[in-house]
Amino acid sequence: MGTQADMKLEVVVVPVSDVERAAQFYRKLGWRQDGDIGKGDERRLQFTPPGSQCSVIIRKGVGPAAPGTTQFLHLVVSDIVAAREELVRKGIDASEVFHDVAGGFNRFDRNARASGPDPQRRSYASFASFNDPDGNGFVLQEITTRLPGRIDSSSTTYASVDDLSKAMQRASKAHGEHEKRIGAADPNWPDWYAAYMVAEQNGKPLPE
Repeated sequence: MGTQADMKLEVVVVPVSDVERAAQFYRKLGWRQDGDIGKGDERRLQFTPPGSQCSVIIRKGVGPAAPGTTQFLHLVVSDIVAAREELVRKGIDASEVFHDVAGGFNRFDRNARASGPDPQRRSYASFASFNDPDGNGFVLQEITTRLPGRIDSSSTTYASVDDLSKAMQRASKAHGEHEKRIGAADPNWPDWYAAYMVAEQNGKPLPE
């Protein structure tokens, strides 16, 4: 049996009605512009969100898809409140932070939304949303701890300095609780931090 080939999702194509208007919006988001190719109706631009391995290409008249029909493109963040506030500061009309009123993970049905982050701040359960000028929709989803099997367990990486910083803050808070339980300062805190951060990202049981 041969080795399975890697298939990395690199680009999502988003149809727009006005390429330059859409480009101005994605620049306002602060996404990195990687390309500007072609002219007129053949013009296409590529943008990459901070920390993302996948890019977005905007183009007019892409196949049968009409502008505004691309929905629920997920952008994973480590702090939903901070990410939403950043969008607002940039002049983006973002929704309020919300969670599934039934306690699940439904971010698709507007009638199932309750205001604010998930009350237990569970990973995967807090959201916000925004649209580009054509109505193509994006969802912010807060993920701090991955479910088992959702990430390559043989490697631990962070997409940005901010992601690493947030992970260290969560480890620091958890380690403070650990020291309360043992009733003493833990001189081996670097090892504890490292174990916590690796377990959190790989969806394994967190150290206590």
